[in-house]
Amino acid sequence: MKSFLTNYLFPTVLLLLLSSCYQQERKCADFKTGTFQFKQEIDGKEHTTTFIRTNDMQIETFNGKTDTATVRWVNDCEFILEKLHPRNMQEKKAISMKILYTKDNTYTFEYAFVGDEKKMKGLVTKLE
Repeated sequence: MKSFLTNYLFPTVLLLLLSSCYQQERKCADFKTGTFQFKQEIDGKEHTTTFIRTNDMQIETFNGKTDTATVRWVNDCEFILEKLHPRNMQEKKAISMKILYTKDNTYTFEYAFVGDEKKMKGLVTKLE
């Protein structure tokens, strides 16, 4: 019985305790404003979006086109984007953004159209 405790149970409990104490960094305030870059793959080709975010606006450039959206912070790590000049019904939909964790000058986030259950993830790099 003693070998079971020392060989299996104790290491398992110790591992669970140590892993539950680990939390990924989440310094969302560092990413509320600034100049950022987001790279994504679309149809096998990498595309880059550059954007400038202030407390309440985001101006982004994608494929040579610039667009502006309002930014409404829900809490320290979540915000809603709404395009100011949508060109179609799809662009009228607000996008919910949630910073999952941060590291150095990057943050990993998930996003979805408000009300949509399908969430996608991405990585943003802060340039300035």
